[in-house]
Amino acid sequence: MSFGAVGILHGLHRKCGKVCSRFALSVRSLRHPPEKNFDKPSIATEKSFCNSKGVRILCFAEKEVFAVNTAYDGLLHELQKQGAYLLNKAQTEQLVNIVLQPKKGGGHEVNKKWVGKDAARILETIGVHVPDTCRLAICEVPADHPFVLVEQMMPVLPIVRCQSFEQAVEDAVVAEHGNRHTASIFSKDVDHMTRFARVIETTIYVKNSATKAGVGIGGEGHCTMTIAGPTGEGITCAKSFCRRRCMLAEGGLRII
Repeated sequence: MSFGAVGILHGLHRKCGKVCSRFALSVRSLRHPPEKNFDKPSIATEKSFCNSKGVRILCFAEKEVFAVNTAYDGLLHELQKQGAYLLNKAQTEQLVNIVLQPKKGGGHEVNKKWVGKDAARILETIGVHVPDTCRLAICEVPADHPFVLVEQMMPVLPIVRCQSFEQAVEDAVVAEHGNRHTASIFSKDVDHMTRFARVIETTIYVKNSATKAGVGIGGEGHCTMTIAGPTGEGITCAKSFCRRRCMLAEGGLRII
């Protein structure tokens, strides 16, 4: 992934850098775990936005989602209500062979031809025709799937079903690759939010909101499109050149 943000859906919803683990994070951007006790319409809206035009190519916006079993079906339903197209298994593997390519030494890497392209254009390559208003393609995959482990910067969101919050956290951390970039969690359980934050240890950590909130867009902090710019401003500042750890968004828990 390039390596961006991570998230948890009170389960975990990952962003990617590789990955944005929203239960998302990595040199991709995000990793995310979701669980049953969270606002499904809210996360569906945030996920759709973060994969929409102009946003998907930013490192903090790309994600994978790790959803606990109790939240999984409801999340898929809400994402489809937001206009996402659910790929079947065959379509998912077809797409892998188009938007990803073999990497020297093994594994996959992104096919740069498709970076930043609209969902409708990407889906056309596998014979799927959707309205231009379709902002996102979603697919059900295992935690070791290439879409989870490779940074795409495309409107294709892999979702992993996890049997427990613990499994979601574990899978999200693996997918984050230790990049410590960005993570997010959608949950109302303070203990779960705290635990994930301590394990994932990302520079940006957002709860119950899109990871854009962690870079000053609808949240606190300096607005910046990168961890640190040439001047040191943004997530860092010229005074100390230290990164501020933030946990923010809606709800009762707020830690800076």
